[in-house]
Amino acid sequence: MATKQEQEVLLNCAKNAILNYQNITYPGLNKLSETLKEKKGVFVTLTLNGQLRGCIGTIQPIMPLYEAVMKNAVSAAYSDPRFPPMTKEEANDLIIEISVLTEPLKLNYTNPSDLLKKLNHEQGIIIKKSFATATFLPQVWEQLPDKEQFLANLCLKANLSPEAWKDSSIEVFAYKVEKFGA
Repeated sequence: MATKQEQEVLLNCAKNAILNYQNITYPGLNKLSETLKEKKGVFVTLTLNGQLRGCIGTIQPIMPLYEAVMKNAVSAAYSDPRFPPMTKEEANDLIIEISVLTEPLKLNYTNPSDLLKKLNHEQGIIIKKSFATATFLPQVWEQLPDKEQFLANLCLKANLSPEAWKDSSIEVFAYKVEKFGA
């Protein structure tokens, strides 16, 4: 768990990266806590006037947390394929939410009804079939509280049929997030 001070550092890193994306400067490593240097999966979600404006992340812990926040913030602002690149005016009015992921754990289940029993609204879910993969953060449960509807939409996001989650060849992983924003 990040302290309030560490959360503020990460939120400032995200905001500065978005505002100065063409010339990003990373904070000095000696100024960062060990927590912020740990490799973590992280998503950055941007909202503007209560509407989603971008969300990009990395599931696997492949880079230090502060760096992942900065890179994903820039990607969410300027490279999310669902939205045009952000304008400078929009960047000033953003709400930034950072979701730090725990290591995803594979869910072992015997059949579709067993899978449904193992899901809960505090988990982010990843589905994977061959090269098709997609995830929903736990926050998505707010819009899709029905477990079958949640999984069907997650399959669609992965370019699979909405019923693909019932296939025994699907791998399902769960993770939790620590989320904070400003």
